[in-house]
Amino acid sequence: MISLQDITIMRGTKTLIEGASATILAGQKVGIIGRNGCGKSTLFAAIQGEITPELGSIGVPKNLKIATVAQKTPALEISAIDYVMQGDKTVQQLLKQREAAYQQDSGEKIALIEDELGIAGYWTLKPRAGALLFGLGFGPDELEKAVKEFSGGWRMRLNLAQALIYKSDLMLLDEPTNHLDLDTVLFLQNFLKSYEGTLLCISHDRDFLDSFADHILHFESGKVVLYPGNYSAYEKLRAEHIRAQKAARKREEAIVAHMQAFVDRFRYKASKAKQAQSLIKAIDRMQLTAVTQEESPFSFSFPEPERTPQVIANIKDLDAGYKADPQASAAAAAAAEAAASVTEATDLNDLDNDFEDGPQIRQVLTHDQVVLSKINLELLSGDRIALLGKNGQGKSTLIKTLVGELQPLHGTVTIGKGIKIGYFAQHELESLNEDQNALWHLFRINPNAKEKDLRTFLGSFAFSGDKVFDPVKTMSGGEQARLALALIAYQKPNLLLLDEPTNHLDLEMREALSVALASYPGALVLVSHDRHLVEAIADKLWLVDQGRVSEFSGDLNDYQEYLLRRAREFREQQQQNAAQNANGNAGANKSTSTTELRAGMGAVNALGGRQPSASVSSYKTKEQKQLEAQKRAALRPLKLKIEKEEKEIAKIEARLQEIDERMADSSLYEGNKDELEALILERAQLNTDKESHEEQWLELTAELEEAQASS
Repeated sequence: MISLQDITIMRGTKTLIEGASATILAGQKVGIIGRNGCGKSTLFAAIQGEITPELGSIGVPKNLKIATVAQKTPALEISAIDYVMQGDKTVQQLLKQREAAYQQDSGEKIALIEDELGIAGYWTLKPRAGALLFGLGFGPDELEKAVKEFSGGWRMRLNLAQALIYKSDLMLLDEPTNHLDLDTVLFLQNFLKSYEGTLLCISHDRDFLDSFADHILHFESGKVVLYPGNYSAYEKLRAEHIRAQKAARKREEAIVAHMQAFVDRFRYKASKAKQAQSLIKAIDRMQLTAVTQEESPFSFSFPEPERTPQVIANIKDLDAGYKADPQASAAAAAAAEAAASVTEATDLNDLDNDFEDGPQIRQVLTHDQVVLSKINLELLSGDRIALLGKNGQGKSTLIKTLVGELQPLHGTVTIGKGIKIGYFAQHELESLNEDQNALWHLFRINPNAKEKDLRTFLGSFAFSGDKVFDPVKTMSGGEQARLALALIAYQKPNLLLLDEPTNHLDLEMREALSVALASYPGALVLVSHDRHLVEAIADKLWLVDQGRVSEFSGDLNDYQEYLLRRAREFREQQQQNAAQNANGNAGANKSTSTTELRAGMGAVNALGGRQPSASVSSYKTKEQKQLEAQKRAALRPLKLKIEKEEKEIAKIEARLQEIDERMADSSLYEGNKDELEALILERAQLNTDKESHEEQWLELTAELEEAQASS
């Protein structure tokens, strides 16, 4: 249990949290929300003992195993999978103890520690790390890649994997979905659903919180309020709370008005003067109910574009990617020639081993870097498209090609006449002049504008009063993102290209952006890991995967099923590989690889290969027949469990078909809101149940195969 007892925390002269109290019980999954800068991350620091509240106390159980995501990753030589395995602090500590026991040559200690390692999950640690890395977007060929070879964003994923692999009592996650793609967000939310410890997660992604949170801790005006339920439940409860506050405030104001009227009427009348003076004191002492801020401070829209042609963009036979630099190529050729004369290398592959920039030299010498190929698509007026696909598949490359930052390697991208593009890049904030203010940035776009008009416009993005004069370098990440969006909106684009626009935005600003985009009349291409935003504004989905871009038929629920299917296919391939390896290895190796892979892939067991049977006579004695009968009887319970899972899966699939048929009926959408919501919830639950039964079926089947193989 974690208890906050009337705590007050300050940063410098600013009070972030004042008189806050809350109790979080073991096993609860708490989503933490509030505006940027309200003290959410500071609370995490206080829970970990990094800072001490000015007033009050925080109660945290002793010896609590806490998992957090490291904010920095050194450029290490060790492999990605080894780095993730280091995240299990319990195992790492036991390994140190085992090493010490070996040095002491203490067989008893070694045996005890080996037992503890087994309980801690050491023997399954590597495959579990591999499964985590796959879920977080790493390919099978990247597991042994050195940490230093990954970019900053991918190193953050390694840090996240380190936190997830630790069997902790408490997990603290601060904006874990930032810089993740939608695929990885879906994996993460499913992982957190099954996490058995206490979870505190700061997030501005409402759908993400909805998927696993059973409580919401809301920061507002220095206070915290703990609401039961997920984010959707919190919204309803908070709305009721605000209505109750307003009603109480209205009653209190009526009482005060009545008391004040009596005072005004009788304060100078001798017979009533004493009573009037008492009422004056009562009015002074009376504290009216504080009404929670209900309205978001953000309310903006994208102005109507001046003109929008029917065809926004025509993409024909496009190969998109990065051109080779002729100057760099010449320099690389010279370097290669010099290297060859020194090392007597016969081809450029040798340069990889002798020079750090060997791969880059080979690339610029031989070919352009093609990321996407053979794209034929059309973007029309009013299209609202969301790009799906893992990071690194080419979503940003496609957008950069549309905006003209990258030239086609082959084919054409034809932008319609009169198209004005509003482009928000992933690193858009870096384009702002850090020494200038919001007003300066708008004047740079329109030098002839009136300051009053510009300040009114900026006010809708919460830059009011003197805030328009604050330098960019003093702004928070959220404020900078709001300014970047304001600059785009001011230019009245008829095509919006938005690449992760919600990074750094809090929930209220995300909601304002969603509302603004919903009413935006132009065309839109969006990349976002925020499922709520995608569902709110996109009516078409394009899948960017394996060098291709194609229309995805279905919605985000279908896409999630598609990802789960691909994950199962990956696991099945791992099973086949394990079986093939086991057939070629000794029995001991077979047993180890089978056990490790089964645990690493979660509920899916890897099938060990059968050992070649010896040549025996076809004649069976009575004793042999009895022994085989006993073995069959021993396997019967497993077979019955498998049959039971198959029946459950068939029953769920039948019900899903019924629901899909009902949801295809147009009459459902005519005044049957309650039924529709119930069907949507039931369908989501059934899909979760189906996945659980399928995993159980796979586990039992693998167990049966292994039992048969060993018999």
